[in-house]
Amino acid sequence: MALKLQSHIERVLWDQQQISRRVAELASQISADFGGAANSDSPPPPPPVLVGVATGAFLFLADLVRNIDLPISVDFVRAESYGSGTISSGAPKLSLDLKVDVKGKHVILVEDIVDTGSTLSCLIAYLESKGASSVSVCAFLDKPTRRKVHFQPLGQGKFYKGFECPDDFVVGYGMDFAELYRNLPYVGVLKPEYYK
Repeated sequence: MALKLQSHIERVLWDQQQISRRVAELASQISADFGGAANSDSPPPPPPVLVGVATGAFLFLADLVRNIDLPISVDFVRAESYGSGTISSGAPKLSLDLKVDVKGKHVILVEDIVDTGSTLSCLIAYLESKGASSVSVCAFLDKPTRRKVHFQPLGQGKFYKGFECPDDFVVGYGMDFAELYRNLPYVGVLKPEYYK
């Protein structure tokens, strides 16, 4: 029996056009920040390494890197904090390590959603231990009402935010509940009967 995914969604928060426009704006900001000034005598900064936090950020990362007008490296880490639930455990575990050497490089962590801040805090510390010179965060969604850990980007790092998310359980555009709904082309609020 085929699932009618749209019928599981209470309401759409951001549609494909809104997502596409915002991702292009974020990519433009990153390109400007890491491209160096065209009229400057100083050399541009070295190309950043974009590290996607699997699996939720895979669509966001793909769209973001296609819009960045710089030479970049891309890699993934997997940090699990939700399991098949709807609330972050607050104790993320790393289950996929980097292949790219980040020592002395600027890293941009690309995350689907910043909720409690625990995962990001752990990943920033992890990248610092790997020798990254700075770490920025580029989060598709930011849910500040759920924040328990106030993370700090490393060095000259910045915090790039796509949208501020209400305190609802959202799916789509790579984000899931129990590995489902990632393929929705928009971000929507999942009806409670599908996760409670």
